[in-house]
Amino acid sequence: MTELLTEKKLFTKIMTAAILLAIVASLCSFAGSRHISPAKILDKDTLDHQIFFQIRLPRIILAAIVGAALACAGVVFQGLLRNPLADPYILGVSSGAGLGVTIAVISGLSWSVYGRTPISACAFLGSIGTIWLVWLISRPAGRSSPTHLLLAGVIVNALFSAVIMFLVSIIKSQQVHSTIFWLMGNIAEEQPLILWLCGGLVTAAIIGVYFLSPQLNAISFGQSDAKTMGIDTEKTQAAAFAMAAAMTAIAVSLSGLIGFVGLVIPHAIRMLFGSDHRQLVPLSAITGAAFLIVADTAARIVVAPAQLPVGVITAIIGGPFFLILLIRNSRTLGWNMK
Repeated sequence: MTELLTEKKLFTKIMTAAILLAIVASLCSFAGSRHISPAKILDKDTLDHQIFFQIRLPRIILAAIVGAALACAGVVFQGLLRNPLADPYILGVSSGAGLGVTIAVISGLSWSVYGRTPISACAFLGSIGTIWLVWLISRPAGRSSPTHLLLAGVIVNALFSAVIMFLVSIIKSQQVHSTIFWLMGNIAEEQPLILWLCGGLVTAAIIGVYFLSPQLNAISFGQSDAKTMGIDTEKTQAAAFAMAAAMTAIAVSLSGLIGFVGLVIPHAIRMLFGSDHRQLVPLSAITGAAFLIVADTAARIVVAPAQLPVGVITAIIGGPFFLILLIRNSRTLGWNMK
């Protein structure tokens, strides 16, 4: 017999996850190649203050934003495609962003606005443009289906990947290095304005997806069943798709392509707590934020003073963790509500 999810239980789970996120962020903010003293970080004249507030704290906030965005977007795409193994990049986001970055590198643009370079801007435009192209291609008859959406994503991804390989083969070696390094996924210090803006947009999108949770629950059973419940599936899909696309594009423009977060986190939360989107959305976002904070901290200290691409760490951590959860919960994997 499944346990009924009440508002009190949901609130308790979310608050517990939020407290754990705060603990993880606090611990990781003091981890690094240089030890900093908690007693000195409030003294503006010390190096510890500068390291904490200008380097580590912005990176932790950015990692939390990107992790939450990718995890929540993963929840949406898995729900819309009715496939627990879907992730934000399955619809061609990676190839679209990669194509945008490749074009930016080849063009030689060098302007900067509030720390944002052409690479970030082109990655955002490429990813958001690709997602909407896939959405339009999948609606030949005015309506979309999970199968059409998935096939359109695979086709566009293959096409754009071929274009990227062609462009990389004809550009200079240093430009190739810049492109590949960005595609590996990296978390770096950001301007406060960018953090506030992107953090606000991602938070708003997560809240929007949360309010669509009852409709997403119904769609998880199938569009025909959802329609019999009085759900406007077309509007719900379009709204959820738009918010997930925006979150993915923001994350990609900030950090490059970081894999496994949008796949492992929602899948793990689903296996541990069930498929009810009322808890799946907030718990995935919070856990995704904590996961990427830990991964970025590991990327900073594993080969210090050098740094690894955080995308490498997420794959190393996420792969075995995902396999363990899959083996332990193979019999309970599914879309049953709890």
